This record gives sequence, structure tokens and C-alpha cells, in this order.
Amino acid sequence: MFRAIFYKERVKTIWYALLALIVSVGFAGYMMLRVSRALSLQGPEHIWIVMLQRDVIFVDMLKFVPMIIGLGFAIVQFVPELQRKSFKLTLHLPIRASHAVGAMLLYGVVALLVIFLPALALMWGYLQSVLPTELWQHIIFTTIPWYMAGLAAYLLTAWVAMEPTWRMRIVDGVIALLLIRIYFLSATPESYNGFLPELAILTALFAPLSLISLTRFRDGRQD
Repeated sequence: MFRAIFYKERVKTIWYALLALIVSVGFAGYMMLRVSRALSLQGPEHIWIVMLQRDVIFVDMLKFVPMIIGLGFAIVQFVPELQRKSFKLTLHLPIRASHAVGAMLLYGVVALLVIFLPALALMWGYLQSVLPTELWQHIIFTTIPWYMAGLAAYLLTAWVAMEPTWRMRIVDGVIALLLIRIYFLSATPESYNGFLPELAILTALFAPLSLISLTRFRDGRQD
């Protein structure tokens, strides 16, 4: 049954996932071209000084890309099914509704990891070949909270999308925006290094929120 759910989700999201993968890797590749151009024009010594003294990381344009991809993935995965009212069919499968929704969320998280990890691998592969360890780690560790924000945006958007009433959707949406803000509180590179494990746990805790909306959806709440 879980295999059938995964297949259904793949059919719904395959084209968006491919586009998101291209965008994710494309942005990462473009950022590496910027680094390469800076190295060729100004030399590695100048780049090291700029990074160390001015906190320049050359990948700032990537900041909100994972968040937008995660938000879009949740919309593509959940909103059409909810609008067509075919989401109720998923809840009538011969498994618990919470397990069915959990499988849908698991598929989305795994798909986003497949989308994000190649971009991180591309950046790591290039940066570690042209920069000393301290500098490439400076860039990579700065981007990790941005990719966590992509997973958080997905889970929070799924929570809001499954809420059956517009009043609570607005309330949940405001809460979601405030929670997403946590991932962008500081513009200083590597400022989240000491907080990454807690940030990962926080992101994982967003998954059960969808069960609240699921319960309200099954109860037919109209308030």
C-alpha cells in the first residue's frame, strides 16, 4: 500500500521535481561560476581576504531558492488533490489516515533531499578543489540552514494546505511565516553552526503539525 502511495505521489510531482532539480543545481552551478570568475579575475589571495574580512560567501543569491522549491513542492503535491476533493480517497485506503499522510510527507521530504543534495555536492566538489578547508566550509555551512528552510517550508505548507477552513489557514500561515523566519534571522555566515542539530530537530517537529489539519479535515470542520 505504501508503494502505491509513493507511486501516486511520484506521478503527481515528477515534472515539478525535475524542474526543481534543474533550478537547484542550476543556481548552485551559477554560484560556482561566480566563484570561478572572481578567482580568475582577482586571484585566490584577494578572494581569501574578502571572505575572511568582509564575510563575502559568493552564494547569496541561493538563499531563498530552497525555501521556494519546498513551498512549491507542497503546493503541487497537495493543493490540486485537495481542490478536486480526491484527497478523501487517500484517507479511505485500507491503512490509517495518519500513516497515509505520513507516507505522502515522507515522499516529499525524500524528493526534496534528492533535489537539494546534488546542488550541495556540486558546490562542495568545486569549492574544496579551489579553496582551503576553512573557506569552503565557511560557504557550505552557511547554506545548510537555507536547505533546512526548504524542508521546513514544505512541511509547513502541507500543514496549511490540509487545513479545511480559511480562517485557520490564515492563522496557520502567519505562524508558518514566523517559523520560517527562524532560518533567516542572521545574515552573518556560519552564525547557525552551533545551532544546526537543534534546527534539524525543529524542522522534523513540523511534520506532525499536518496531523492536526488532518484531524480537522476528517471531522469536516467548517469554522
